[in-house]
Amino acid sequence: MPAPASDQRAPDRRTEILTAATRVIARRGVRGLRVAELAAEAGVSVALIYYHFGDRAGLLRRTLEFISERADRYTTEPDNDPTDALAPGSELAQALLLELQDIPEVRENSTAWGELRASAVFDPDLREDLASATLTWVHGTADLLGRSRPGGTAPAHAAAAERLTALLEGLSQRWLSGSLPLEHARHLLSEAVAAELGHDRKADRCSST
Repeated sequence: MPAPASDQRAPDRRTEILTAATRVIARRGVRGLRVAELAAEAGVSVALIYYHFGDRAGLLRRTLEFISERADRYTTEPDNDPTDALAPGSELAQALLLELQDIPEVRENSTAWGELRASAVFDPDLREDLASATLTWVHGTADLLGRSRPGGTAPAHAAAAERLTALLEGLSQRWLSGSLPLEHARHLLSEAVAAELGHDRKADRCSST
């Protein structure tokens, strides 16, 4: 039974601000993010934004973390995708393919991530934060590869994770910009996952001879 309305906790102000920041960045880009507009979007005061995040750099850093955390949530929910959970590599395929869904949350998240990456070319502070977030993503993907092919080596898993995450970013941006149909993007990514797993199997056979 749902709790009484008085007992249900609304999202905290920081989360509301970060959700709004992601939405504004996806809509207007990083350069189009204005604190006054964000305050209006989130329904808070400008002073409260500075209180929670200090400055623009702090806001962008925490928004990047928020985007990564939200992606972690929707890519680790097994019911979101019909992939056979018993198939070899299905956990890996599912985690990557769930980044290519035509639903508002994923489109918004992926668009904002792409905008932050593009802006990092010109912003050294953001570049460092993005590199750290990307490395965390790559390590998580490498762990999934390791579970799919436990006989492989850590360096091989890391290299494959770099390739797959870079491909996913490119496919996502082409899809979001209208250059690539979603189903074709998902097909290309599925083929890449299969190729990486096949490469690992071939490497295992060679090492055993």
